[in-house]
Amino acid sequence: MEWTQEFALGDVRIDATHQEFVGLVNALGNAHDNEMLAAVDALIAHTQTHFGQESGWMAATACPTAHCHLDEHAGVLAVMQEVRGYVGEGKFNVGRVLARELETWFRQHAATMDTMLAHWLRARGFDTSQPLDRTSEPADPATQCLAGCAAEDRK
Repeated sequence: MEWTQEFALGDVRIDATHQEFVGLVNALGNAHDNEMLAAVDALIAHTQTHFGQESGWMAATACPTAHCHLDEHAGVLAVMQEVRGYVGEGKFNVGRVLARELETWFRQHAATMDTMLAHWLRARGFDTSQPLDRTSEPADPATQCLAGCAAEDRK
């Protein structure tokens, strides 16, 4: 997968995070068997941080589409963890299949859910370069989703 302007959402931090994701997906797809587990682990670590970052932004701004977005993130992370198990068993082709499938998924996800999130954040003047105040956030994504939906319902 090649990073193109098609993926650019106009937010420096989101775009940089997405560029890193694309690089890690490519590293996974191109990894030799003896590098595959490390490539999966690097992708998982990045993706947990990446998705956690977006989750925090959605919670901080009471994003009304958070529930769908968070569910999709959880599904992708679950698949990555499952693939990690297969790669750990020496089934390296499963890691390469994940890389190919993530390209398809990411194109759609960036064009839809992440585009909507970027617009939502811009409309609220939310600065993604600033650290989140983690003390005011709910502890888990499900609670974050409910808090965001409830806040939106009160408007």
